[in-house]
Formats: sequence, C-alpha cells, structure tokens
Amino acid sequence: MSGDVPGRHPAPGTARVVVAVLTYRRPADLAELLPLVLAQAARLPAARVLVVDNDPDAGAGELVAAAAATATAPLDYAHEPRPGIAAARNRALAEAAADDLLVFLDDDERPGPRWLADLLAVHEETGAAGVVGPVVSSFAEPLDPWIVAGRFFDRRRLPTGTRVHVAATNNLLLDLRAVRATGVVFDERFGLSGGSDTLFTRELTAAGLSLVWCDEAVVTDVVPAARATRDWVLRRALRSGNGWSRTSLALAPDPLRRWRTRGGLTVRGAARVATGAVSVGAGVLTRRPALVARGARTLARGAGFVSGAWGWTYVEYRRPREAS
Repeated sequence: MSGDVPGRHPAPGTARVVVAVLTYRRPADLAELLPLVLAQAARLPAARVLVVDNDPDAGAGELVAAAAATATAPLDYAHEPRPGIAAARNRALAEAAADDLLVFLDDDERPGPRWLADLLAVHEETGAAGVVGPVVSSFAEPLDPWIVAGRFFDRRRLPTGTRVHVAATNNLLLDLRAVRATGVVFDERFGLSGGSDTLFTRELTAAGLSLVWCDEAVVTDVVPAARATRDWVLRRALRSGNGWSRTSLALAPDPLRRWRTRGGLTVRGAARVATGAVSVGAGVLTRRPALVARGARTLARGAGFVSGAWGWTYVEYRRPREAS
C-alpha cells in the first residue's frame, strides 16, 4: 500500500477519532442523526462528534448546543459561512488538526449500529489511508417504478478489503497523517457544483494512498420526495458525468494531457449519448419503460461527460444568494 503509513498508527483504541457531520439547513435530519452518532462515539475512549454548519445564518448552532448539554460523547460545533460543501469539508479538516482519524457523514444519513466500529476495524487491519462504506437509500413513499427500472439509486457494493480509486465523503474514514503528508485538500472551485470529494479522493490515490472498501459499514440515505422524481434523478446523472469530466481535466498535469483527456471524455460521452438515445427510442417503440429509463440515464450521464469536457459546469447546489 504505497504512500500509506503502516506501523505508525496509535495503539488500538487510542486513536483520536472525530466524526464530522456536514449540515445545511436540515434541523430535523440533524436532530435524528446526532444521537445515533454520539452513541457510537461514546463507545470509544478518544472520539468526538463535530457538526460543521454551512448555513450562513448558523441555523444549527442552538440545536447542537442543546444536544451537547446531554450528549454521551464530546460534541463540538463549527460554523463555516463560506458557501459550498468543499468549504465545509475543508473546515472539517482544519478542525481535526489534533485528531488521528476523520470520518465524514452527511446530515441526511443514518448509520448502522456498528458502522463506526466496522470502519475502524478495517482501518486497523489494512493500514489504508481511507476506508469507504456503502450507502443505501430509503424512501418515504414507494418509488416511481420508472426510477427503479432505471437503477438511479443503485450504488456499488464490494467485498470488504477491495481497493477503490474514488469515493464520496458521505461514508468515508480518513487517516489524517497520510492525508496531511500529501497536502491534498478539497478544491473549492467544486463547492457548488459537487465533485470536490471525487477530485479529493482521486488525488489521494494518484499520490499513492490506498482506499479500501468496508461493506459492513452501511449508512442509509434518507431520500426526500423532492429527490425521488424523474427530473431530479436525470439531473443528478447529468451532474455525475459533468463532475467526472471536470475532475479528470483538473487531474491532467499539463495542457497536452488535458487536450488528450478532453478528447477521450468527448468520445466516451458521445458514445453514451448515442447508446442512450437508441435505448430510449427502442423502449418507446416497444413500450418498455425500463428500457427508456435506463437509456435516459445513460444519455444524461453521457451529456454530462461531453459538457464537462468542454467547460460547462452544472451547478447543482446553487443557493438563492449565489444565484445570478
């Protein structure tokens, strides 16, 4: 595992662990999540929970203060008013300056009962710079069969110990000694578009660090009704492709490599657009909605590839104050 720091970990049970919950104007979700995370942190001798509030109005401050008064583990609060999730992620890194391990979790997720212990066990066993866990989705109402057929909410599941080259921060443990040695932080140019976690983890693995999978450390993503629509899932597929192209270009070390990367992304994206369009057309002609849904997903992601390759940015997280 080139680039990691085997043999330099604290003794088992002594690592200083911080679970960073990033939040933005979701008080009900945060109130439900905090007791679950605090209960798991309380089982460790040197663990704490940190809420990074990205609301410019610091809306989560009172809620966190009230929870801290009766918390079973240390609970800290940091207000990061700069807009964008990349800024919040960097604030978590800064606040963890005295910690050994940082675990990222989103405010709309719910961890399984042994989630934190499972992440730590795989880290201790492998010495990897990062441990990645799976995310599964739950829905308040039955999901549109079209969305199910398109597999829009399907996520990867891998055997524990599998090495991966990219990850989101919605269920990610980082060995901070290894990360600090690289100097890699989250690129705030991706703060409102999304993709800063993709770029961050791709930079870590490019630097020789290893990320490994822990399939037991499951968190459940609570999907609101507004995100369970055909329009939203297609836009998310577009954003996914767009972000992949933009991070690929950001990783290219020189102008020539960027042009080669841009060409490759354009070809891949165009192929996806063509394949998706054929699938949509065939599905319409044969009255097979599942074929239409899968084709639409492929087409949207391909359009994201092409648009990102040529400089267009899909700003998924635009806020009212930043809107033009």
